Amino acid sequence: MCGIIGIISGRRDVVPELVAGLKRLEYRGYDSAGVATLSADGLIERRRAQGKLKALEDLLRYDPLAGSIGLGHTRWATHGAPNETNAHPHATAEAAMVHNGIIENFRELKSELQARGHEFQTQTDSEVVVHLVSEKLRQGLGPEEAVRQTLPCLEGAFALVFIFRGRPELLIGARRGSPLAVGLAREEMTLGSDALAIGPICDRLIYLEDGDWAVVRPGQARIFNLDGAEVQRPVQTSSVAALNLGKGGYRHYMLKEIHEQPQVIGDTLNTMVNPVSGRAALPKLPELKRAQRLSIVACGTSYYAAMVGKYWIENLARLPVDVEVASEFRYRRPVFTPGQVALFISQSGETADTLAALRLCRADGQGLMSIVNVMESTIARESDVVLPTVAGPEFGVASTKAFTAQLTLLAALALVLASHRGHLDEREEARLVRALMEAPAACAEILSRSQEIERLARDLLASARDVLFLGRGPSYPIALEGALKLKEMSYIHAEGYAAGEIKHGPIALVDEEVPVIVVAPSDDLFTKTASNLEEVNARGGRTILISDAAGAARTGGLAGRLLMPAVDPFVAPLIYALPVQLLAYYAAVAKGTDVDQPRNLAKSVTVE
Repeated sequence: MCGIIGIISGRRDVVPELVAGLKRLEYRGYDSAGVATLSADGLIERRRAQGKLKALEDLLRYDPLAGSIGLGHTRWATHGAPNETNAHPHATAEAAMVHNGIIENFRELKSELQARGHEFQTQTDSEVVVHLVSEKLRQGLGPEEAVRQTLPCLEGAFALVFIFRGRPELLIGARRGSPLAVGLAREEMTLGSDALAIGPICDRLIYLEDGDWAVVRPGQARIFNLDGAEVQRPVQTSSVAALNLGKGGYRHYMLKEIHEQPQVIGDTLNTMVNPVSGRAALPKLPELKRAQRLSIVACGTSYYAAMVGKYWIENLARLPVDVEVASEFRYRRPVFTPGQVALFISQSGETADTLAALRLCRADGQGLMSIVNVMESTIARESDVVLPTVAGPEFGVASTKAFTAQLTLLAALALVLASHRGHLDEREEARLVRALMEAPAACAEILSRSQEIERLARDLLASARDVLFLGRGPSYPIALEGALKLKEMSYIHAEGYAAGEIKHGPIALVDEEVPVIVVAPSDDLFTKTASNLEEVNARGGRTILISDAAGAARTGGLAGRLLMPAVDPFVAPLIYALPVQLLAYYAAVAKGTDVDQPRNLAKSVTVE
């Protein structure tokens, strides 16, 4: 969602660093951007632009801005159109502010402020915050007290950063629900919505806890909790500065991240699997050993990973698994049972609905596990046990390597649970571990043959209006994920279905204009899936089969086929994720859409 950066420098103009920080935040998704600084005489100046950062950079070349303290923001619109007027930073004569989140009671606050003579310039929920602070400043309060008194008036989620007229030495930040970190360096201090924004500037970070607010001056950061008491938070070393944040010669981040998957899967496996013993390691959560039921809670692509995990865990470990959409789970008054453990999956570790579901389960006393890609994230910090996906930063809005890393951990977890519960002997476990360890090589083989995938995407998908994806068993969630990727990247309407459900409605959509992509590894469900494929062929559908050589030999009448390496059915979902990702990528490239930053989408969904 929205990206935030604030910088104080005692020596130089911060605008170039603000813009560079915003570029590192582009992956979050946005539709406008802006910066604000204090001029030499202490007045607030702003530059804002609709669209991509290039528009803001062009504006700054035409109408420069400078200052030793400033704010930057990339906005993903919630309230108000994505235009220059609604772009952040928002400002009055007294203060400027950037905001990530949603102020749920902004209408009531706005009405009260308007009745007291405040004039609003935007349609956003955010603007009320800077007006509340400014009113208190006009009453004679100092910046710290003005912010302290404002925060309890706000309902909803927020990360906020302020600068103040005539105060070039002062940044104030606050968080509730949305992440915010303080960056510490000898010559510069920063506030940012994540480590990628500020890590290359400040290699030491303090992650604010929920309800914290921070008063930042050169060389000093004082942190206060929700009750106003000054607190100490741990200082962590950021590794972001050492990371390669470029595209590595690839055309898009998404393609680079697709090609990183063999290494990412291998690195993630090494966190749970001992290749010498052929055994997977058990997470140290006592409740998991006694669990009678497992709830997996996630959103979007992570939800589809959870669905695959359900097939694996129930099949191998015979442990009942509920897979929950986080945004629904927290509002339907779920019934918790003794012996239930909850697992939360989130790439960013900041997904608002997933975090709220975690806190609901914590209130019930459940054991909490999480699978996240950011160990410093709120979900990771609030979990009892964290299973990290060793994927590194993922800049493409569409999750690719994080998805397969999540699948890797879920597969290993299924083996651990199956062994512990007595449903998997050592020989069978070793065989399945070997199959997992061979997955990176199988993925690399698929990537080496991507030209055929590109041809099918260009010739059969890019011009389609509707596309259907079919799969059975653990291939069904891969079909769902394939449809989601195609929608996200190319804006083609696509739907995923359990193959056996094609007769219960979706087959009415099938004609010679509708490509039907069938995910069908050679497993014990292949014969059933092949029958569904024939039903589609009989009605003129343009079927594209994704299968291995044995599966392809048993089918005919295809518009296209993608041959996969022969792998154990256990790891097939992990392997077959790659071709559906590549189909979506190449269809988007053929259509000319914005691959890394598709319209209306955000990487980290930190609002409900």
